Amino acid sequence: MKDKTFSFKGGIHPPYSKELTESISLTQALPPKIVYIPLQQHIGAPCDPIVKSGDKVKIGQKIGDSQAFVSVPIHSSVSGTVKNIIDFPTPTGSKVKTIVIESDDSYEICDTVKPMGDINNLTSKEIIEIIREAGITGMGGATFPTHVKLSPPPEKKIDTVILNGAECEPYLTSDHRLMVEHPQKVVFGLKAIMKAVNVNKGIIGIEDNKPDAIKNIKKIIANEPSIQDAVLKTKYPQGGEKRLIDAITGRKVPPGALPMDVGIVVNNVGTASAIADSIQKGMPLIERIVTVTGNGIVQPSNMIVKIGTPFKEVIEQCGGYSGVPGKVISGGPMMGFAQYTTEVPVIKGTSGILVINQFDAYSEIEQPCIKCARCVDVCPVGLLPIKIANYSQKSKWDEAEEYNALYCIECGSCSFICPAKRPLVQRIRLVKGEILAKKRSK
Repeated sequence: MKDKTFSFKGGIHPPYSKELTESISLTQALPPKIVYIPLQQHIGAPCDPIVKSGDKVKIGQKIGDSQAFVSVPIHSSVSGTVKNIIDFPTPTGSKVKTIVIESDDSYEICDTVKPMGDINNLTSKEIIEIIREAGITGMGGATFPTHVKLSPPPEKKIDTVILNGAECEPYLTSDHRLMVEHPQKVVFGLKAIMKAVNVNKGIIGIEDNKPDAIKNIKKIIANEPSIQDAVLKTKYPQGGEKRLIDAITGRKVPPGALPMDVGIVVNNVGTASAIADSIQKGMPLIERIVTVTGNGIVQPSNMIVKIGTPFKEVIEQCGGYSGVPGKVISGGPMMGFAQYTTEVPVIKGTSGILVINQFDAYSEIEQPCIKCARCVDVCPVGLLPIKIANYSQKSKWDEAEEYNALYCIECGSCSFICPAKRPLVQRIRLVKGEILAKKRSK
């Protein structure tokens, strides 16, 4: 019998281009000689270094930490010597204090890396502490510290955990391959999250363009009565957590509210896998799956890459550029960030490296708005994108805020669908930054 499929109102159907890598198995990238590990790879407070130049470090050793609750520690992805601590560019577009480590090629693992015991014998508090100490953040790109998500206030009663396996962003297939090749880690991580927040209902949401992932996950959860799968219609941005909650449960997260306000915690399947490694092996988050793809890459791949590896080296390991690159994007084409250099390092939120060749990367000329309202129809949040963007152009930040600019999830659906090729999401992103800066200054 065919599975029922779930979806949400709004959204778009861009060219997905996942065929470049969806059937390509995971491969381990060669470890770099030098890694550049930023002390802030997450939402929240940056870490302070707890090593200095000249120190010897091992794989999995903690090298940065913070006393702030909304923060996570940083660990070394190689064994070697700390060469420097400098300000260095990251894929987010900002310069961050970064620890530079030269590998000694010994691959020596820190003695703190050891299995954490049987999950059945771990308490909720112990699981959350393991996750925090492992430096785990949201692996879908948002990089929100996971232990914070799993520590809702007592008055927020959680009854369901949803794992996000939608991976709706075009080109990216890292989550897809994870679910195909390591579904048991995904399910183990989900069970750990469920125990951490004391619930007995878990759901794994997967878009229907990943039938092999659905099949493998179903096999693993066949004897898990508290866990089920939910097959989602392929539509962008199906993976947005509020859209995911709406599609699967019918619950509406109010504007400005969080999933915990409707009794739900959402995590990415990659986050669940990292949690499995932190409990089963004691290994902190020191590497991640990166989809390296696009028509500007000789050999598109899904690679397991050490945190701190420069984009340039990852691209070279995939055969280098195919033709003249026009744009290199961290992430996917809808929500990713174009890079001005490939010297930036892979960080915890780097789900993909997308290279588009010069011919396809040109910018179309913006035309006047024709009042078609397509941006309104596709907005998954129910905003008026053209109105907010127009206020942004005129530097009318207060008026834009009145139209709920801060609720925009920056999915890019409005810009994609606009026949006039207006850069709506870019203007909304600008006005959001101005509004937030104004609030901070107060």
